[in-house]
Amino acid sequence: MTGEFEERHGFPPPGTNEAWPADHDDQAAARRLAQVTPTPADLDTFYDTIGDVTWADVGNGYFLEPACSVLRRLQEDGIVKAGTDRKVHGLVIGSNGGGLAYAAGPHGAVYRTRTASLDEPELDRVADDLRQFLELLEHSLTRFITDGETGNL
Repeated sequence: MTGEFEERHGFPPPGTNEAWPADHDDQAAARRLAQVTPTPADLDTFYDTIGDVTWADVGNGYFLEPACSVLRRLQEDGIVKAGTDRKVHGLVIGSNGGGLAYAAGPHGAVYRTRTASLDEPELDRVADDLRQFLELLEHSLTRFITDGETGNL
């Protein structure tokens, strides 16, 4: 992807495009996160293996925060109320680099904010579970490599 980035966009890739494996600290933070709030099983599995995902050069960027950042945000800001009835509590797990955040509900659905504010966010369900969300991310990456567009995730 970055090999043709400068030719396509006229400037070198500005960021990092990597998925880092979870280290001991990441796994400890994931275990702590699971202890303090209901987390979907697939998010626990994800954080046991993956520490961080940064695709800074894909559109505005896509970022899945490490478990320690999710835990810190939870401790500082609390949970995000998600879903149409706003009774579902979500954990902010990442962003699209354009100011919109992604939150995972306790039963696995992934939501995206409509605005950059997390104070009283309006959220749209973008995936039924983390697996589907990751597949949508992969589709966005593939589309970006092919035609420079990411879609609407």
